[in-house]
Amino acid sequence: MRATRGAVVGAVSTAALALGAAAATGVAAAFARAVVTPARHKPDDLEVLQVGPRRVVLTVTPDTVVPGRYGVWTEAGRGHFRVGDVLSVTAERVTRELLGVDAGQVLPGPARWNQYFFAGDPASALGLPHEDLRVPSEVGDLPCWFVPATGDGGADGALPPGTWALLVHGRGATREEALRALPVLHRLGLPCLVPAYRNDADGPSSPARRYGLGDTEWHDVEAVARYALDAGARRLVVVGWSMGGAILLQFVARSELAERVAALVLDGPVVDWYDVLDHQARRYGVPVRLGRYGLRLLAHPLGRRLVGVDGPVDLRRMDWVRRAEELVLPVLLLHSDDDDYVPSGPSQRLAAARPDLVTYVPSERARHTKEWNVDPARWEAAVEAFLREHLDLRPEPGTGPGEGA
Repeated sequence: MRATRGAVVGAVSTAALALGAAAATGVAAAFARAVVTPARHKPDDLEVLQVGPRRVVLTVTPDTVVPGRYGVWTEAGRGHFRVGDVLSVTAERVTRELLGVDAGQVLPGPARWNQYFFAGDPASALGLPHEDLRVPSEVGDLPCWFVPATGDGGADGALPPGTWALLVHGRGATREEALRALPVLHRLGLPCLVPAYRNDADGPSSPARRYGLGDTEWHDVEAVARYALDAGARRLVVVGWSMGGAILLQFVARSELAERVAALVLDGPVVDWYDVLDHQARRYGVPVRLGRYGLRLLAHPLGRRLVGVDGPVDLRRMDWVRRAEELVLPVLLLHSDDDDYVPSGPSQRLAAARPDLVTYVPSERARHTKEWNVDPARWEAAVEAFLREHLDLRPEPGTGPGEGA
């Protein structure tokens, strides 16, 4: 009887451990799956409470009380208006300056915050003529805005011709995220390409319909870069926000076209996914050890099937703090210490490791990728100074002493 009882206890313990391991694997896989799954539905996240002459009253949220310039979508995205300075704040209401109405009417009701400030396309939002292109890629045609340089070959003080800019938005964002950067790049005389990439709402889908966190999307950037070079570009500036930064760092590390890139401009970039996802695990109450287990599932040939990605996603090669010595291009890093989504610590460590190549512009108060919103003049001045310094000094590929430009 004693032996039988011991066998039963052992069997129950083994079953409990197996059940516990299965539950842990399920939580880890669910966490990893959430990281790589595009969010198709974006619900309203605030209320318009009152509208007055040149001002609007909104509910208080972590976003609506931050200084700067932002947009607000209404009517399920059909309406849009822009807000500026915070005029007053109480526990539940914030009054902000009403800067303009782009579509619809400003009426009390549900709404959604727009950190991009602008909405629409380069023509409707900024008055910049553009073409809607479709750039072929391995997963299908990529929608892309092309904003040409000014008709006279560039604005006064423009950079030397032949340099184009390629702008890449972040995870779950849209091409509208890049609109904020177009005016300064246009003033510098840079033709600009703003593409969608795989699994965007308006882009082609990969077979699994999951993000690769930069490990796959860089191929789409390569396709757009090749389009630019075939169309007459001789060198490229690449600009990315958040996961767009991770995508661009993989592009310059792995593409045969990397030698044609002159400089990188990265805003709130992911330079270490482990750090970002540890932060997200803590934010949502997932034990960090389980979160890390989920990240290992992403990289495992069998575990990735639980997550549903197209292929193993190796986050180690996207850790640019560890790979800092491999950088060969000048990088402008703009990152707020109050970034609530991608902590600035890895950007600070990368800048400290490579002061010869990395120009770091810290800031405060701005939430994730909102450095421009809080201080547009400072953001644009930093980008312009960086590009003037590095593009004027860096020779174009294939030219040298005695050779033609």
